[in-house]
Amino acid sequence: MDLSVTYMGLELENPIIVSSSQLTSNLNTVKKAAEHGAGAVVLKSLFEEQLLADTDRLLDQDEQYFWFPEAVDFINSHAKEQGVNEYLTLIEGSKSQTSVPIIGSINCNTPHEWPRFASALEDAGIDGLELNISISPFDPELTSQEIEDRYVEIVTEVKKYVQVPVAVKLGPMFTNPYRLVQQLERAGADAVVLFNRFFQPDIDIEKERIVRGSKFSSPEEMTEPLRWVSLLSNRVSCDLAGNTGIHTAEGVVKHLLAGADAVQVCTTLYKNGLDYLETLISDLASWGQEQHYSSIGQFQGKLSRDSENQAAFERVQYMKKTLAEV
Repeated sequence: MDLSVTYMGLELENPIIVSSSQLTSNLNTVKKAAEHGAGAVVLKSLFEEQLLADTDRLLDQDEQYFWFPEAVDFINSHAKEQGVNEYLTLIEGSKSQTSVPIIGSINCNTPHEWPRFASALEDAGIDGLELNISISPFDPELTSQEIEDRYVEIVTEVKKYVQVPVAVKLGPMFTNPYRLVQQLERAGADAVVLFNRFFQPDIDIEKERIVRGSKFSSPEEMTEPLRWVSLLSNRVSCDLAGNTGIHTAEGVVKHLLAGADAVQVCTTLYKNGLDYLETLISDLASWGQEQHYSSIGQFQGKLSRDSENQAAFERVQYMKKTLAEV
């Protein structure tokens, strides 16, 4: 079975992408991901702060640096020069020692100054760039419209400096994801990743303190990105990648049926090892053959094209009949 797909203009041997994480932070693991069949690899994010690293600018930009000035010292003395140079070296090594598409990643929250550095990543050899945008929604003076406008402005600025395709990794907390994705598409986004999984805080009731919740996703978390992949796949022209909660080939198939062009996996590789990529790919091919498909394109988006299925994904509240059956 032909598993090849096109994602953000890149030719992938299969739709399974290793997402940005510690797993993709060094050349050894990137090579292993490629050897085990990854369709593409998104490198661990380089942070906007590493690209700016100016004390006054950091203090003005985010109050956290006012309260933790040692973070500025660290960024100035270590993170900028070493982190950036290491990242460029990682790109160059990944490109020279693997044959899969290598996608750079930048974690950012402003459109100022740093976008010009994106061209350095392009010069180092990235095949595409993923913008992991994270704008805190806790500023009472910052409206939801202003937050969305900043996303669009970031994409607009980055596209001025690069020719490689650009994807945007979104979080799920938007009033109208459809409208935002349309705006990002008009600004030049070639793909959108649905959805980012943010830090999950929890409370230790014995020690009465905030602790980190599970850093790993669960399969149950897949329903939200699956809903929006289906709802958007026939309404926008940019590519879509499903992300979060995809642990097995079944999850991959579901997203492809819903209209995704690719999927990103992470937690399942932490739990099962990078060689589990081979299982995902093999199981995907086996399912397709059992269903008598010879290529991904024969079933990609099949369910999202059905108006009744669209209505099911659009439904926000349970119907009374469903409640009665529970």
